[in-house]
Amino acid sequence: MGKLPLGLLQQFVLVARQGNLSRAAAQANLTVSALSHQMRQLEERLERRLFERGPRGVTLTVEGCSLLEAVGEHVDGIEHALSRYRERRHGALTLSASPGILSSWLVPRLPRLVAAHPELELSLQSTSALVHFDREPVDCALRYGRGQWAGLHCERLFGEWIAPMAAPSLLERMGDADRDDLTGWPLLGDPNPADRWRSWFQRFGGTLPRRYVANFDSVDAARHAALEGLGVGLGRMVTSKSLLDAGHLQVLGRHYLKVPEAYYLVYPSRSHDHRGLQLFREWLHAEADDYCKRMPALQDGGTLES
Repeated sequence: MGKLPLGLLQQFVLVARQGNLSRAAAQANLTVSALSHQMRQLEERLERRLFERGPRGVTLTVEGCSLLEAVGEHVDGIEHALSRYRERRHGALTLSASPGILSSWLVPRLPRLVAAHPELELSLQSTSALVHFDREPVDCALRYGRGQWAGLHCERLFGEWIAPMAAPSLLERMGDADRDDLTGWPLLGDPNPADRWRSWFQRFGGTLPRRYVANFDSVDAARHAALEGLGVGLGRMVTSKSLLDAGHLQVLGRHYLKVPEAYYLVYPSRSHDHRGLQLFREWLHAEADDYCKRMPALQDGGTLES
């Protein structure tokens, strides 16, 4: 007999529960003759009579009842799983992004997305790890870098600036120390491999310390140390906005340094025609353009060369 096509079993369950070929055919978007042919094909392959056909519809035989009992729940489970993927394909979108860009930039704007597209079901994954699109059910991501991610569509949203930031507790301890000249301030090592403190002092003057108060291997760890008042860290203006607005961190001095990295929307080719992504992508670029127009001019900023 070989393996039965799943579609035949799905149509059998539909007909068995409807008890009427016309209603079942309409639900399956088939003609009555096509659906009737499929049911006869199933009976021939099983070598069993599954239906009694009459003027008022069809009724299950004993063999038909046994088959429905055996496969009905399994077909329901498959249908449920497939329906979830069909819904994702049209109206749902799964996005991965780092906690910083989510909390400081995207989440405050989400009410406008919901108002513009109430039909869009957005699932957010807050993680600093890069998503592997080839093995994870994620449609797109917001990433910080230089737009060089092989095999992905990369669309630039806006740039980033860095500036020295410190907690109020450290500012209080340092008293009247010059906030434009960071010589003598306790500095936290920059997690970036380029050591941007060196570029900072070359651009704006001052003396690079012989050693940092502490060194870190992640931006999150360095930010937490700055919040605790351990020292001055080089913070990103975009992702630090909520901390700056709340007064948990303050920018020292008047200088901002533009960095070569920027924020990007990235997605694999399989997501290109995803209706949910199309809606989100159009809205996201409009928000990014508006943000760039409203962003205060950082007149003292220079471009950091890699």
